[in-house]
Amino acid sequence: MAKSGEPALLQGTLDLLILHALQRGPLHGFAVAQTIHLLSDDVLTVEEGSLYPALYRLELDGAISARWGVSENNRKAKYYEITRRGRKLIARQQETWSRLSSAVDRVLAR
Repeated sequence: MAKSGEPALLQGTLDLLILHALQRGPLHGFAVAQTIHLLSDDVLTVEEGSLYPALYRLELDGAISARWGVSENNRKAKYYEITRRGRKLIARQQETWSRLSSAVDRVLAR
């Protein structure tokens, strides 16, 4: 996930970021990684070795669905889309993340 000098993500954070990216609409894997990178102001880089297992896990869990399509480069690509279950899951995960990040901020401020 993180290269030397880049921040590493806490376990479970990647799923939250993927679901958030997919709330914008269906995306292929590379576009999911690009979206996360751009939305983080180029701070977070999602490597293929982390991204595709996470997408597979989310698909097995029913949080996302996948279908084959053609990318903007006219190549065959698997497109992922958030499901109703995924929308419920991201709502819970965002609440948990807010509580966790607030707690960490409080600890660091003391």
